[in-house]
Amino acid sequence: MKTKTVRVTPKLSTYLKRVAEFPLVSIRTEAQLRAAQQVIDQLLTQTKLDAGEQMYLDALSDLVATYEEAHYPIAPAADADMLKHLMDARGITQSQLHRDTDIPKSTISEILSGKKPFSRTIIRTLADYFQVNSGILAANL
Repeated sequence: MKTKTVRVTPKLSTYLKRVAEFPLVSIRTEAQLRAAQQVIDQLLTQTKLDAGEQMYLDALSDLVATYEEAHYPIAPAADADMLKHLMDARGITQSQLHRDTDIPKSTISEILSGKKPFSRTIIRTLADYFQVNSGILAANL
């Protein structure tokens, strides 16, 4: 049987060194999570990562994210909070939003006070206006 020789490049070398120190395996416990976070923190304090270390950091970060998404899900933001954020980020007032979108002032006020959720029409209008994906605004539908 013929075997293939793999040439270890400098990039692969530092990646494999990191894998040997802290293997890239699915995180299943809080202790494994804390250990992975310590490795990530240590890598992030380095002034410059080479390509192999960056590949390793990316892979380990993905493993941590997968565990956290399963064990610590984050609920979508409330419609009022999302609209407040978008308005603050753009630096506009309720009146300006009304003038630019023709959304009634009363509707904007009710959404911001949490009394009214986004409708599909409002989502489309706001997504176009703020130039964001409508799925971001439709998370609570």
